This record gives sequence, C-alpha cells and structure tokens, in this order.
Amino acid sequence: MKKDLYLMRHGQTLFNVRRKIQGWCDSPLTELGKQQALKAKEILKDISFDHFYSSTSERCCDTIELIIGDQYYKRLKGLKERNFGIFEGESEDLNPNFDDFGYDDLFPHYGGERKEDVQKRLKETLTDVMDKEDHQTVLALSHAGACMCFLSTVIDPEEILKSGGFTNCCILYFTFENDTFKFVEIIRP
Repeated sequence: MKKDLYLMRHGQTLFNVRRKIQGWCDSPLTELGKQQALKAKEILKDISFDHFYSSTSERCCDTIELIIGDQYYKRLKGLKERNFGIFEGESEDLNPNFDDFGYDDLFPHYGGERKEDVQKRLKETLTDVMDKEDHQTVLALSHAGACMCFLSTVIDPEEILKSGGFTNCCILYFTFENDTFKFVEIIRP
C-alpha cells in the first residue's frame, strides 16, 4: 500500500539570520520563522495526517506546534540535524565551499557526523516510521542538512537546490511503498 510522507524543514531561526552553524545546538524561531510555519499550516490544512513527528530540537518542535496546535506528536532524535562538531554555533563563513572542499573532508575530523551516517540515521528513522501499519500520511519536521542528506538517498538534491533551494518551511513530499521512498515534489510556502 502506498503511503505519504511530508518531510519539512523548520522555520527561520535566530542562527539562520545571524548566519551561524546550528547542527545539534539550537536557537529560537524568529517572527518570520513563526509566520513561515503558519503559511505551511495553511498549505497543509487539507491533508489528513494520521501521525506527526519532530526532531528533538526546539526549532522543529516550535514549528510543528504552530502547524498542528495541541495535537500529539512524537519527538525523535533520529530526525536531528547533522552534527557539525566544534563548528556548531560558529559563523557559516567557516563552511567549506562545496565546489572546492566537501563537508566530509572537514566536519568528521572535528567531532561532526559524516554524510553517510546522517543518511543512514534519517533513512532508518523514516523507514521505521512509515513501516508502522497505521501510518498512512505522516508529517515529520527536521532540518535542511538532514533533509538534504535523506533526499540524496532518493534523488540528486541538486534538482532542489537549482530550482529555488530548500528554504525554511519547505516540504519534501515522498511516497513510500515496499520499503522504498519516491520523491514526488517540493512544496514551498
């Protein structure tokens, strides 16, 4: 049976504005981030979700609470952002240029996670969620890096990055059938 997964990035945060690497550390949603969540709520209002999940990070929990109100959701550590080691909380100016130097050439050497580890963590977490019998239509809140790592197990994320990027509160829509995710579309509030 085909199921639906909506994997969403959190709203804009203070660290996004200040151009800080967040990773496993956290910062609060900005007023714009809250407005983005409410726009996403409007876009998602006609979808009958049967389960909701969120990263344990405050920025994701705050975003999903703005979308679903007082409905129940489960927090999962498996949906957390990539760990950037000692670079967390530092300026994004320290991020390597993708064309010159990859993340896996830097962050894992300073306590961060490898791309393959993030891909594995997200794929296992989301497969476990979608394998549940009563999970037909799921909304899961996560982070830009984690979502892109997961997306890269399904398609080349360059398609998304070249078509407007993966901005705050963007939603990746997948179908899930026979333990396989299929990317359908990106929804931008």
